[in-house]
Amino acid sequence: MANEEKENLNQSEEQEAAEAEVIDADTAEESETNAEGSEGLTQIEQEKNDLQERLLRVQAEYDNFRKRTQKEKEAASKYRSQDLAEALLPVVDNLDRALQTVQDEEANKGFVDGIRMVHRQLLEAFDKQGIEAIETVGQPFDPHQHQAVMQVENADYEPNTVVQELQKGYKLKDRVIRPAMVQVNS
Repeated sequence: MANEEKENLNQSEEQEAAEAEVIDADTAEESETNAEGSEGLTQIEQEKNDLQERLLRVQAEYDNFRKRTQKEKEAASKYRSQDLAEALLPVVDNLDRALQTVQDEEANKGFVDGIRMVHRQLLEAFDKQGIEAIETVGQPFDPHQHQAVMQVENADYEPNTVVQELQKGYKLKDRVIRPAMVQVNS
């Protein structure tokens, strides 16, 4: 009987040891699961942060695209008549020259009046489209609006001032269509 008790005792100890191993294994699995869970959680949080950052960038990019296309659309509308104006500038120049060369105004009064009327109508059409002549004589030389073709010395003007206009320059709103050809005081 003592042997039986020893065997029962050994069996119980073995059973307790086996149960302890199972408990240790369960505890180890739980700690591994917790470690994996916290690693997975930080990885998910990182992915979430990356996606939020990408979303913000895409939204900013879209806003910039929308603003840029709006500006391009406004500029296209604002300067739509530029090509037509550039094509008509030589016509205006020729009308100016024709009016300057009229010698006997009385003999050609009807013809000259017709040319003046066409010239005036053309300039009015330019004005309606926002096209205007660039002021030159007496103005400081501006390379964005003037093209200096000659330099002269004139005591009546300050240095670097436009003395004479050789060909009119025009601008559409704030954009120069053609710079004015000018003489500049040196």
